[in-house]
Amino acid sequence: MNRMDQTAMADWKALKVPFGEDAFEVRVPADCVTLRMKPMPNRVFSRSVILDALTHPIGSPGLPAILQGKNKPIENLRVCISVSDITRPVPYKGPDGILLPLLEMLQQEGVRPEHITIVIGNGMHRASTPAERLSMYGAEVVRQYRIVDHDCEDLSSQVLAAQTSKGTDVYLNRIFFDADVKIVTGLVESHFMAGVSGGRKGVCPALVNTKTIQKFHGPDFLEHPNAATLVLEGNPCHEESLEVALAVGVDFLVNTTLDHQLNLNGVFAGDLVKAHLAAVEAMKEFVRIPIDDPFDIVLTHGGYVGRNHYQCAKAAVCAMPVVKENGMIILAANNSDPEPVGSPEYKTLLHLLKVLGPDRYVSILRHPDWVFTKDQWEPEMWAKPIRKVGAEGLIICAPQLLAQDFEIIPGVSGDEFIDQEARFASGIDKAATQFQNAVAAAVASPRFKGRKPSIAFIEDGPYAVPMRV
Repeated sequence: MNRMDQTAMADWKALKVPFGEDAFEVRVPADCVTLRMKPMPNRVFSRSVILDALTHPIGSPGLPAILQGKNKPIENLRVCISVSDITRPVPYKGPDGILLPLLEMLQQEGVRPEHITIVIGNGMHRASTPAERLSMYGAEVVRQYRIVDHDCEDLSSQVLAAQTSKGTDVYLNRIFFDADVKIVTGLVESHFMAGVSGGRKGVCPALVNTKTIQKFHGPDFLEHPNAATLVLEGNPCHEESLEVALAVGVDFLVNTTLDHQLNLNGVFAGDLVKAHLAAVEAMKEFVRIPIDDPFDIVLTHGGYVGRNHYQCAKAAVCAMPVVKENGMIILAANNSDPEPVGSPEYKTLLHLLKVLGPDRYVSILRHPDWVFTKDQWEPEMWAKPIRKVGAEGLIICAPQLLAQDFEIIPGVSGDEFIDQEARFASGIDKAATQFQNAVAAAVASPRFKGRKPSIAFIEDGPYAVPMRV
């Protein structure tokens, strides 16, 4: 790919690119359009405000009435709270997070701490580490309460809980199933398959077995045109997930929304469906970014969620509505996870996508002899932007990814735009150099046949929803 002469960049402007919890600065063409979400109201959330949301639930009795309605002494009730794993920035921790006020309310009503179990809804993600538990839930919660990782592959820890109208036998986490009171928590944000996160997803796929997740993440669902960001009506992923959650039964929901800086912006408690939809409506108002025409080059980033290559698919898919056919996507990500690419299964399937290309990869998943394999859906999601811009049009600037990783990863490594010596560097400085040089190379790319390409930056990365108006 051609490099641009430095003199041609003299009038470029500065741009700050989020990189996990940090950010780096680069220069971009002066006419680069920044696509940003509408500013959310600047709200200050405290324990008292969160408790107020918990005591004024949406479409549901309050927790005291729910506990009293179980026809069992409250001190004997067993409560299970489903929580998100490290891949979601849910504001659980500390006095101004949602977990301690919820636990405080339960205990004030007479629930014994030893009868409360917190189950981490990993879905098919790996188990949590001790450090991640402290980071997510805080030392006080980790010290005082039983916390268990859900394991979708361990059927001994599950029970047959329901069968959906599509014939799916749903095995559910046994602790959650056996609890007298079932509480689901999570974050409501846009989701590239289920339309939005939160709500019913705190049960399915969070707490179900592998085969249920296979149906939820199978090609029949994911290739459906309504399995898309912000779409609920007619979305097979949403409908299956909701049916499972309703069949299992959820007594109380606590969902949050965040502003563009991942600060707590709203707490929605109450009925599984009504409180979740209230959060969805509040979130949708701010995340949608209308555009008139797509761009030749789209710059984006993996955000907090881009902890590994697996999770970065969200950012690439979110860029699709604003990039032209055969355009380019340049993505920066801090793949800080111990496995910066993903699971062994994911790596194998990603390599298959690289070798076969998007259409043949999906055709194999649809073959009757194919055995559903863990994490097969995420390469399927990567296939969507690759179909649009081609593997050579997808540039990934993630300093933790090595040359050998790109032997299996479709797309172009940011290392291709830095010299050999710089490739031995690491961290944010390396990412900044990769990204800067990739932007310069993209602007001078032969694929634009000498014309000046249009360029845009999605400031909010995977959290924004740019769409044609």
